[in-house]
Amino acid sequence: MEIKLHEITVREVFNGYNNEESGQVVAYGGKLNVRPAYQREFVYDDKKKVAVMNSILNDFPLNVMYWSENEDGTYEMLDGQQRTISICDWLDNGYSIFANPASPTTPYYAHTSKEITDKILDYKLMIYICKGTDTEKLDWFKIINIAGEKLTDQELRNAIYTGEWLSDAKRYFSKNQCIAYKIGEKYMSGSPIRQDYLQTVLSWASEKENKTIEQYMAEHQHDTHATPLKQYYKTIIDWVELTFPKYRAKLMKGLNWGILYNEYGNNVYDPNELEKEINLLLQDDDITKQKGIYEYLLSGKTKEKVLSIRAFTDNEKRTLYERQHGICPMCKAEGKDIKWDFEDMHADHKIPWSKGGHTTLENGQMLCREHNLQKSDT
Repeated sequence: MEIKLHEITVREVFNGYNNEESGQVVAYGGKLNVRPAYQREFVYDDKKKVAVMNSILNDFPLNVMYWSENEDGTYEMLDGQQRTISICDWLDNGYSIFANPASPTTPYYAHTSKEITDKILDYKLMIYICKGTDTEKLDWFKIINIAGEKLTDQELRNAIYTGEWLSDAKRYFSKNQCIAYKIGEKYMSGSPIRQDYLQTVLSWASEKENKTIEQYMAEHQHDTHATPLKQYYKTIIDWVELTFPKYRAKLMKGLNWGILYNEYGNNVYDPNELEKEINLLLQDDDITKQKGIYEYLLSGKTKEKVLSIRAFTDNEKRTLYERQHGICPMCKAEGKDIKWDFEDMHADHKIPWSKGGHTTLENGQMLCREHNLQKSDT
């Protein structure tokens, strides 16, 4: 692979700059693709953008940038997208900076001061331009992105499985105020622009087909659109809203709804009955993981462990042990008068929680290890 260092002014890079709503960003007379399919979305906040501009105004060097040159003489941004867009958006009158040390509270936009604007336009960027095969360029891309804003796992996957399918999926799942965000923000966690929504839905879809995310993306890489994935996501959100009409943010946001849909989506539930049971479960002090209520109800009450039912405390265990004088009641029923050490016994609910028993001393007992395991298996 051939790599050469170039000095290119901001003026040259800004020439032809266009940041389209579709997500396509071009510069350098229209010859530079600032945001190829494998690049992340723009993630710099205002503080970082202003820091870039202040570095230029103070003649501080910015880190080198990396472009790749295509066979037709056009270029793709390998590294430097965040800095490039920060600079070009300011020149495009996108935001204010405080550029005058003598008047630090006076905001400046591009062109309000010719001296400041020209200083930025004449600033020289240090850019490595490389030529090579797609594999060589992508390998280099991974290496140079180890530092700085660390790529997420999904951003790295996007660098490999490029194409129309991925572009369509990113438009739906990976933009600020994207459709996926507007439809399901109440139920999703993470940031669309850091690929959290896309990764989550891909994990659900791939799990349904018993595949890895990488296998799923490879299978669909050359599709012309991502409509099935989008429909799958919308079906999940619709199912959640119909099954659990009352929204509870603390309990519902961020649950693995796709995994629950994959397993229970074909079952028929009465939303009114579910709501009654939710209200009862929310009042149960033994439940320490209320987010597990939804999986518990969907599973037909076969996964009690998802609720993390309150266990007996060490003091309660000691009280039960002393009350029984170290004798396991099930051993005693079998005619075995064995006194066990405290460490060899386990606290147990006489009446299981699923049958109305609670974690109280009246409903507690200490069993030997063998009988505790026997009871757990029944």
